[in-house]
Amino acid sequence: MPTRAKFTQGSTLKHVVVMSATGALGLMCMFLVDLVDMWFLSMLGKKEAVAAVGFASTILFFTISISIAVSIAATALISRAVGAGDMALAKRRSVNSLAYGVVLSSALVWFIYPNIPNLLLYIGAGSKTLDLSIEYLQILILGMPAVMIAMIGSGIMRAIGDARRAMYATLIGGLVNALLDPIFIFAFGLEVQGAAIASLIARISMVGVTYYCVIHLHKMLAQFDLLDFYHDIKVISLIAVPAMLTNLSSPLANLIVMEHTAAFGDEVVAGIAIIGRIIPVVFGGLFALSGAVGPILGQNFGAKSFDRMKSTLTSAVIYSFCYCLVMCLLLYLSQSWLIETFNATGTTADLIQFFATVISFSFFFQSLLFIALATFNNLGRPYVGTGLNFARATLGTWPLIIVFSWIMGAEGILFGQAVGSIIFGCVGFVMAKKYISELEHKDEETLKIDSSINYDEMAS
Repeated sequence: MPTRAKFTQGSTLKHVVVMSATGALGLMCMFLVDLVDMWFLSMLGKKEAVAAVGFASTILFFTISISIAVSIAATALISRAVGAGDMALAKRRSVNSLAYGVVLSSALVWFIYPNIPNLLLYIGAGSKTLDLSIEYLQILILGMPAVMIAMIGSGIMRAIGDARRAMYATLIGGLVNALLDPIFIFAFGLEVQGAAIASLIARISMVGVTYYCVIHLHKMLAQFDLLDFYHDIKVISLIAVPAMLTNLSSPLANLIVMEHTAAFGDEVVAGIAIIGRIIPVVFGGLFALSGAVGPILGQNFGAKSFDRMKSTLTSAVIYSFCYCLVMCLLLYLSQSWLIETFNATGTTADLIQFFATVISFSFFFQSLLFIALATFNNLGRPYVGTGLNFARATLGTWPLIIVFSWIMGAEGILFGQAVGSIIFGCVGFVMAKKYISELEHKDEETLKIDSSINYDEMAS
């Protein structure tokens, strides 16, 4: 159990690298579940099976994004309490965040399950692909509460500075999925259903790891109290709701892309689906930035160390540039291997090659937006991040992919997304730096009473 705020001392670059690297491993393993499913299914030689996972994963991305949003709220609140030296409050927020996540995820499963066919039809799944997508999604959606618990547990550990154990749940989940996939898909002959069952078991396995780390090792859960939970629902929601909206904007962009892509046929859908599974695995170190930067900013905000907050942003940019440079080079060199691995041919292969050659470095600019989102979510302006991400998902996606796909064909879908990421990444980062400068110039008394950044007062 921590006795002091770890991120209020030492090198901010080291903290960013360690938190991002461990968070990346966890995130990559979580998304590797989908990639492994798609890889094994591609070995069946059925493009409709790969496309089915692509359609289903678009819906699943919504559910994972909601889990990440609640995790962001837990991390922000707990890290601030740790930074202020209030461990009793940190433990209370931990148990109430988990309760909040379990109730929310169970309600979402109850709502989504009977509407799965309509949701898949809406985004363009048809005929045999629709049937396979329904089979896959009906099984896997049942694991949403398990994913929620694992993500919140990881957020609790990131908030107290235990980056290494924060990734254990998703690492174990990815390993279990990789071991079970060939058994259920090939040995049992269940194909798409087998992939879903293996992934569901993997998600359930993550709960046990989270339980052990959070409760047994760190003893970070206070005794549950219904009145405290009622009060903290408001506090958690003030961050979680805008964070959900922020995170839902990314799957909204994917939904727009998938709906537009469906008009090009199953080969293009399969290509976009494969790229969509490659992205979080290759660029997991960038996707982890929000979860990495958030606790560092949160603890230093609790300790009122504004110089370290600005240093954290600079360190995050240095890290993301170096990471992106290395991964883009590796992606470029391995494009032929990826095409062969996924048995991609024709337009599907062309899209993978175009992404690896032209589009990949645009993720550096997307990482700037991730840094900005972490800043606003953890420093009391989550709705600013929501607005930025929704603008990127709509204005930065829909008109651009229409224009560029009209000019360039299917490749224009990828190019339009890249242009949107560049624009909104730069805008978001400039806004985040300006906001920290504004906070720095407020005196201590103003920070204590400013209702725009004090979640407890906003909730009372």
